Amino acid sequence: MTTTGLSLEALIAQLRQEAGAAEGRGRGIPPVEKWNPEYCGVGGFDILADGTWLHEGTRITRPQLVRLFSTILRKDADGHTYLVTPGEKIRVNVADAPFLAIRADRTDAETPDQTIVFSTNVGDVVTLGPEHPLRVTIDAETREPRPYVHVRGRLEARILRAPFYELVDWAEERAGVLGVMSQGVWFELGAPA
Repeated sequence: MTTTGLSLEALIAQLRQEAGAAEGRGRGIPPVEKWNPEYCGVGGFDILADGTWLHEGTRITRPQLVRLFSTILRKDADGHTYLVTPGEKIRVNVADAPFLAIRADRTDAETPDQTIVFSTNVGDVVTLGPEHPLRVTIDAETREPRPYVHVRGRLEARILRAPFYELVDWAEERAGVLGVMSQGVWFELGAPA
């Protein structure tokens, strides 16, 4: 979605409100990177590739609970993802990325100041740029692109098909490669079809 006449700050505030920031997300993310609790083992948590959260095989259906858990999620240097509190560290099995980028918006379309903002399935709003880069891998089986955007720490969101198609629609070609600009940085999407 292209937003005209709306400042970047206003767009981010609107997206956070739409994502449910008023339901507790407005307090911010706890400082999980600073916590060093003892490892307590595997806690029976799984995050499926489609963004579904499971506990001991049962789907967690309350969005507020998933959002709460997402705020204490951390991926460590060992490559594993954990739910972290000041007193516990429980391993979570993640099939792909822990979050999904479900929406893309942009301001200042097709100008040097163009900025792209992603909203995730758990209420995070991130601005594509140096602090939140985009990467695209190619699925070994399907040969389809699998785009990701950095959210926080070592955590990423896989960009769903609809927002990725918007990126492709907004893309320009440089030296045979499609890409988009955001916050003055060029991000490659891949070769045009």
